[in-house]
Amino acid sequence: MTAGKIHHAAQVTVAAILVIAALSIASSVFAPVAFALFIVALVWPLQKALQGALPRLVALAVSVVVMIVAFVGFGSLIIWAFGRVGRWIVSDAARFQSFYDQTTTWLEGHGIVVAGAWSETFSVSWMLRLAQTVTGRLNSTVSFWLVVLVYVLLGLLEVDDFERKLKCMRSRGTGEILLRGSMATGAKIRRYMLVRTAMSIITGALVWAFARAVGLPLAEEWGFIAFSLNYIPFLGPLIATVFPTAFAMTQFGSWGAVVAVFACLNLIQFVVGSYVEPRVAGNALAISPVVVLFSVFFWSYLWGVFGAFIGVPITIALLTFCALHPSTLWLAEIFGSPHKDEPAA
Repeated sequence: MTAGKIHHAAQVTVAAILVIAALSIASSVFAPVAFALFIVALVWPLQKALQGALPRLVALAVSVVVMIVAFVGFGSLIIWAFGRVGRWIVSDAARFQSFYDQTTTWLEGHGIVVAGAWSETFSVSWMLRLAQTVTGRLNSTVSFWLVVLVYVLLGLLEVDDFERKLKCMRSRGTGEILLRGSMATGAKIRRYMLVRTAMSIITGALVWAFARAVGLPLAEEWGFIAFSLNYIPFLGPLIATVFPTAFAMTQFGSWGAVVAVFACLNLIQFVVGSYVEPRVAGNALAISPVVVLFSVFFWSYLWGVFGAFIGVPITIALLTFCALHPSTLWLAEIFGSPHKDEPAA
């Protein structure tokens, strides 16, 4: 490798590190923008269709109302499901305590002492800190969504103007790549969310049916939790199986039943996620599972839960733009689908 190539590689590495540091340090600035662009990509086809029959501002108002109703409804159902689970834990605290005592006794009998670590970690001060953290997160979440809403409003107003500016750029090649990349990214993100929603519905319905069949309490809640967490690849389905398994420990009192519940829930997640979803999504959304998992961890590390949710769409956008330029096409071929979908305008 020549000195020039080494110098160029060093420059690219330093630039990448600086970009990642900026995304992490200024997450309160970049995360709302990224999430707003994600929502604009989903909502824009609705507004574009409405603009054909309604004035522009009226179409924008209708689109925003539909978006707000969808988010409020989804958020309310999440609060309902997790709230019901939380109240059940409180009302059934004695049984959970009994199971904990049995578990610690068994572990201590095998030379594993956990009671001391438990008492040191879970104290009144820890509970107060947890309550303060949850309150702070709720406040920051409300602020986050308000900022996102403002960006979405401005973004939906600017889509047509942005398209005209790209078409009129002096550098026609750059403008064409940006326009084609934006259109292809929007189409792929909409398809990704459509497929993910369909798979989440199937997963939630199967989890609900299984919970009802085995007599696990809160079957509807477990079904909706599985549906909502399925939007976060890998981590979401894992968490969605751990919660009902913990309840099975206290409800059935048999390790065999607990193992069976855990195995069946993971079987549902595996069949839907590894067999059904790839055949529905097709090659257009083909991304290496390693890249998907890395995207979830990487963006959740930078931006928390919001990053975990949109980590895969961000990766889809990056690979889509990489596929449009010869110098970066190899990245799309290795980590994603090399096919360049040309969505309709």
